[in-house]
Amino acid sequence: MAVPLHHEGRQSIPGTVHLVDLEGTMRAQHASGGQKDIVLVPAPSSDPDDPLNWSPRRKALSITCMCVYTLMVGIASAAIYSILVPISEDTGLTLGDLNSGTGYMFLFFGWGCLVWQPLALQYGKRPVYLFSILATMAIQLWAPYTKSNGQWIANKILQGFFGAPIESLCEISVTDIYFTHERGTYIAVYGLLLAGSNFLAPVFAGFINDGQGWRWVLYWCAIFCGIGFVFLFFFMEETNYSRHTIGTPSLTPGTSTPTTASPQDVEKAALESDTILESGVNPSPPIKPRKTYLDKLKLFQVVDLNKPNELKGMILRPLIFLSFPVIFYAGFSYGSNLVWFNVLNATSSLILSGTYNFSASMVGLSYISPLVGVAIGSFYTGVLGDKFVLLKARRNSGILESEHRLWLFTPSLLLIPGGLILWGVGAAHHAHWFGCVFAMGVVALTNIIGLQLSVSYCIDSYRALSGEAMVTVIIVRNTMSFAIGYGITPWVDGMGLQNAFILAAFVGLAQCATAWLMVRWGKEFRRRSVGKYTKYVEEMARSGMIH
Repeated sequence: MAVPLHHEGRQSIPGTVHLVDLEGTMRAQHASGGQKDIVLVPAPSSDPDDPLNWSPRRKALSITCMCVYTLMVGIASAAIYSILVPISEDTGLTLGDLNSGTGYMFLFFGWGCLVWQPLALQYGKRPVYLFSILATMAIQLWAPYTKSNGQWIANKILQGFFGAPIESLCEISVTDIYFTHERGTYIAVYGLLLAGSNFLAPVFAGFINDGQGWRWVLYWCAIFCGIGFVFLFFFMEETNYSRHTIGTPSLTPGTSTPTTASPQDVEKAALESDTILESGVNPSPPIKPRKTYLDKLKLFQVVDLNKPNELKGMILRPLIFLSFPVIFYAGFSYGSNLVWFNVLNATSSLILSGTYNFSASMVGLSYISPLVGVAIGSFYTGVLGDKFVLLKARRNSGILESEHRLWLFTPSLLLIPGGLILWGVGAAHHAHWFGCVFAMGVVALTNIIGLQLSVSYCIDSYRALSGEAMVTVIIVRNTMSFAIGYGITPWVDGMGLQNAFILAAFVGLAQCATAWLMVRWGKEFRRRSVGKYTKYVEEMARSGMIH
């Protein structure tokens, strides 16, 4: 007997969940404190080592480790942005060569996820994080000795490939330990560290360049990665957990009581929904002793080594997921916002050094403005964003639709074109330097809005497959980043700053407006994907790799 679904078919659609128990009658696990009407999605098991059951302190340490990784690898990827001119003058490489290398790095930051994400989900996230930061350290030590364009590009390709976990694995680490109503805040924290590191690094790099030379910028990046490796080795805990059910409540027609099902029923029918309660018939794992500190330090966990091998499927499925309109849109939305961050980085040294005669240290110091923008954007999409979607769910009879978060794109309709025009047209007309520095903060704010909302939309829509769906998102996003990184220098040279950024403003406005197409049609796209979604959830459920 299949698990009955909610009337009107709401609960059969992935991304539509009963998040708020308005009547207080659902027999599902609820949040504690002042949020007792919020249903825990997904429902945790009875295992104390289930990451969803970890204590606040244990979760805080886990998220801190993820942030340390993001900060160190992020700094290494962006430190050169304020010193491109000194590198060019010393090595003979043109700005076009340097920006092309950065474009290849972003391309492999995306496509490298096809390798590292499956390995992390199959064998453990901890070893992948450790190897990634160690390899990044080695690549930073090599970079100062590159002499030709070919060596530079090879260095950036390897940096992108080995640093790829920063793009898609961190978001899944957040979903491993936090519930739906908390997730936006912590993905915003990740976004703050990811984008913030990219804006913080040039601040330090400018001063290091003036005091020690550009090569020491890269040496210091290697030192930071080394420190990060030691911290992660002693404090990062594995968050993979073998889970065979989605674990969220499903309602019978005309009632407020979650139903239960056997494991066979779950696989047969209830997996059509992203809202299935762990069955009382399906016994919870036996109580086990908590892991010791030395158990947590093991590079590989026994349960990960004993799982069925799903590497082939996890490599192929992200490419198949390009056919899911919601997942493709999330990648496009993320990419279209990141494009303007890349444009800003690629032209900052040119505009601030060339037009305003800033020294390398002053170019770096100007990145304090994006840091402020990123902090504001993270608070807006994280803390305020979670409150907003809970409010929307309460007004929608307790039902959360994943498109609810997309309403938070509204400020970007004005901020993206405004920031780009102020940056490019202002520089073309030699406006006061403060206008350009202010524009950097505005563009950074829209970047973090796009990052957090796009990632959250994908995860909220297809949480059970989010580990692989995020790879699809990053592939789309970083392919777009590669294209703009490869073409930004000839584009600006060919059209001039004013015309290039007027065009960019209109393109950015059109890209942002696509969010309202998804607000209107996103649920219908999710409804049509139920059949394919069910098929892939069943495959992952059998191997215990549901998220």
